[in-house]
Amino acid sequence: MNTTHSSSRPPRLLDLFSCAGGAGTGYHRAGFDVVGVDIADQPRYPFTFHRADALEFLTEHGHQFDAVHASPPCQHYTPLHALHPDKSYPDLVAAVRDALDALGRPYVIENVMAAPLRKDRSITLCGGMFGLRTYRHRRFESPLPLAAPEHPKHVTRTATRQRRQRWAEGWHISVTGDVGRYVGPEAMGIDWMTGDELCQAIPPAYTHHIGAQLLAAVTGHTTREAA
Repeated sequence: MNTTHSSSRPPRLLDLFSCAGGAGTGYHRAGFDVVGVDIADQPRYPFTFHRADALEFLTEHGHQFDAVHASPPCQHYTPLHALHPDKSYPDLVAAVRDALDALGRPYVIENVMAAPLRKDRSITLCGGMFGLRTYRHRRFESPLPLAAPEHPKHVTRTATRQRRQRWAEGWHISVTGDVGRYVGPEAMGIDWMTGDELCQAIPPAYTHHIGAQLLAAVTGHTTREAA
């Protein structure tokens, strides 16, 4: 795997299945020049963006980047799959992993807890590790040896309804469904997305943490402070 970056420019990271840029923002804060790719338009994506098929873009342009992050669609691995048996959701984790292994660049694959990520080379991150008021567990797989902060006990109740009221009472919230923008941005550390975009996002704190380790692997240097 190529982990050498000798240029004076910031290392470039390809953010696949980027959605509105939660993951990309964390990598940017860690010190990467981020380029996003998604099959749908993302008008609020904060960095250079290409609307394209992620795997096709990876095949054609992946060699131009120093590292890759990929967040394949998660619906196939969530209760949505069982609740809507008439719908078909893409199952792309294995295909994404194969393409990234073939590319030979350092990479990270992110997804929900039930996704088929390799347990022997993945870590779980939680909002409680970063002082966020949502737990929102997500797994991150990489051929690099990633480390996670200590996982604190879940002692705060989480609201899935009446979120505005419960938030004022000191609860955590679940960033799903009708979360809207009234508490979601503060819970996630994201202030530029719609409610629907927040529901699909990764808190930038997660990928800032991951990005520090990825940057060290690519450049041999530690991350810069958060922007």
